[in-house]
Amino acid sequence: MDTNGIPSRIRAADADRERVATRIQAAGGEGRLTLEEVEDRLSAVYSAKYTDDLVALTSDLPKPAPKRRPVVFGHPAVRIHLAIAVVLSVLSILRWVSSGVPFFWPAMPMFWLAMSVLVHARVRGARRRFEPEDGIAVA
Repeated sequence: MDTNGIPSRIRAADADRERVATRIQAAGGEGRLTLEEVEDRLSAVYSAKYTDDLVALTSDLPKPAPKRRPVVFGHPAVRIHLAIAVVLSVLSILRWVSSGVPFFWPAMPMFWLAMSVLVHARVRGARRRFEPEDGIAVA
């Protein structure tokens, strides 16, 4: 323990060991480690008690690439479509407020506007997944 009563080393949890073991197995599958190195490191992972022991086992491996979330409304055409749908929805709500009709009739047009924007975003997202070298023209 250090002077503040906080432990200087943190004990490793099973989830930490599994995360490191998965990373070592992936490195072995990529050919970065030999089968013997994978076996040695995995046995060291499951016998490790502290997190700094786990860090030492993967210090020579490259960091995993961060997972990227797909951009749903990333295409300019989808953003314009969304802006138009919002403006039409606001205008419909204002018209409903000024008309004094007791039921909320803009709900149905707003629903279909939202569906059209979601379908448009889905179609643009599907087009974005294809690379130009696949032989598919991307608009």
